[in-house]
Amino acid sequence: MKLDWRGALGIALSAALLWWALREVSPAEVWRVLRASNALLFAASTVAATLIFPLRARRWQSILEPVAGRLPFASLWHATAIGMMANNVLPARIGEVARAYALTREQPTVKFGTSIASLAVDRLFDAIVLLGLMFLAVADPAFPANATVAGRSLDQIATVGMVSIAVLLVGLYGVVLLQDRAAQWAEAIVRPLSARLAHTVGDLARHFVHGLAVLRAPSRFLGVLFWAVAHWLMHALALWLAFRAVGITAPFTAALFLQGLLGFAVALPSSPGFFGVFEVAAQYGLAIYGVPASLAISWAIGYHLLSFIPITLLGAMYFARLGLHVRDFSGRAREEPELVPGAQP
Repeated sequence: MKLDWRGALGIALSAALLWWALREVSPAEVWRVLRASNALLFAASTVAATLIFPLRARRWQSILEPVAGRLPFASLWHATAIGMMANNVLPARIGEVARAYALTREQPTVKFGTSIASLAVDRLFDAIVLLGLMFLAVADPAFPANATVAGRSLDQIATVGMVSIAVLLVGLYGVVLLQDRAAQWAEAIVRPLSARLAHTVGDLARHFVHGLAVLRAPSRFLGVLFWAVAHWLMHALALWLAFRAVGITAPFTAALFLQGLLGFAVALPSSPGFFGVFEVAAQYGLAIYGVPASLAISWAIGYHLLSFIPITLLGAMYFARLGLHVRDFSGRAREEPELVPGAQP
């Protein structure tokens, strides 16, 4: 696929951040730490890091059920793996488009717009859970009392986290109650700029509101929330096992805090695979717990590479089995760029 300015910007930013992270760290020291690490713990970490994707697929099944019926888990898992593989090897964050498109190939009854909108809902649950788990980490007595994050104190972070979650939930339920009005308002706001864009935004808003059907039934909302929490707890376990593998003794709540930083950091423009932004976020997040830069970067490089390989290979296998081509979904991204949400693990 052709590299556009967004992809080029992401690669440039990743290269700069990777240089920044490694500028004061000796490659020999990184190699020494990784060579002395516990291979069994790193292997367990890799397994846990790979299991988060079936958990994401199961959550996606619950999100889509009110609008598309009970879809086969296998189709959702294949599409999820393909999407992550695409994010790992292709520029411009095309993985979400690939994920949505792969599902429509296996399940033709699911419209592409519905598939994309369901991923936006999926990411909203990510934000809710990541913020909630970060709040728990900050509230843990093990969190350094005098620590600051982006110049903010512990009390300020806790307050912002609680308010953000409350506002997000109130906003979502407001959209559900307004339903068609929300889509009409979104379309009206954009129409002065472009009639075609307004139509696209209106369709997206309608699909999005439709996807929020999970909020109309408390049992369904709690089901999706359960799978989202399971996903991120598994991810935190993967991080923590890798901590132990390299000798980092930070508590489990440090993994809850760090994954929040990582989750939001990888939403920034970056190269395929999120290299650079991942390492810098890891370095700064672990520094709060007193982890030296060389050890934090060694952990980040080891974990990042080991978690990168399995899902990329699995996604490539399913991609080949479905007979997909990059041009299949890159064309959809050009046609409907406004429909593409951000990407997270």
